[in-house]
Parts: sequence; structure tokens; C-alpha cells
Amino acid sequence: MVLLDVNMPNIGGLEATKRLIQLDMGIKILAVSSMSAQPYPSMLIKAGVNGYITKGTPLDEMIRAVKKIYQGGRYFSQDVAEQLADVLLSDNANSPFDLLSDREKQVAMMVVNCQSPQQIADQLFVSVKTINTYRYRIYEKVGVDSDVKLTHLAIRHGLIQP
Repeated sequence: MVLLDVNMPNIGGLEATKRLIQLDMGIKILAVSSMSAQPYPSMLIKAGVNGYITKGTPLDEMIRAVKKIYQGGRYFSQDVAEQLADVLLSDNANSPFDLLSDREKQVAMMVVNCQSPQQIADQLFVSVKTINTYRYRIYEKVGVDSDVKLTHLAIRHGLIQP
């Protein structure tokens, strides 16, 4: 079982999850993050995590989460569960970020968190040219033309805190 910090340096939680599952299909992963807002929980669930809690989760709840996941269940802290329910119950056309592929969402979140194309390329093991291709494809899909406008859009849709 792995307790995974989603925002760890050098490699993001999404990429780490994918690699861990490649190494061992039976691994159990509990993601921990300060972000409960979409698209992080959905992306990590699709990648294969068994649970997602926020860093403010009390110790007794964290222990409950670890035990439940270890026994084969799933666990989501209340704020994460509410975000997931909102996504399922809302009109999917609300956010332009819903138009993006998982990889595009990952790159977009790295961009709006002020990572340079070189930093993103290093973490994802691709070229800077590939990252720039992703950036311009993201811009086109969500209707912006710069990292600043992408960041403002992410703030308006609750993906990051101002």
C-alpha cells in the first residue's frame, strides 16, 4: 500500500500512480492532496488510486481510509466525495476543461501551477516541443491564447485557488 502525495516534486501524482500500477497491478494507493477540486480527484481515480483524502484529514479518518483500502475497499474524504458528486450530478458542459484528454488536463494543471515547459517536459519525460504542442492544443480547446488566460480560466472554474 502506498500513501501518495499528489503534489510531490519532480513527478506528479498522476504519473507516479500510472508507474506504480505498471509495476504492480495489485498495489493499493491512497492519494493525499491539499486540492479537493476537480480535475485532480477524477484524474487520479481514472489512473487507478483506491482513495483520495485531503491533507487536513484528521488522523483517525486517515487510519480508517488506510484500513478500508487495505481490505479492498475505496475511501474518499467528505470534501472529495462532494466534488465527485457535483461532477456526476452537474451538466458536463460546465467546464471547458472537460473537453481535454487526461494528459492535456495534467499538462494544463502543471501550466497553471506555474511550471515551465522545461519542468513539465522533464517530469513527463517528453520534449519541450511536445509540451508546447499540448499547450497550444489546450489553448485551442478551451478558447484562450496564453498561460495567464488559462490560469484565470482555471481559477474561474475552481481548479486552483487564487
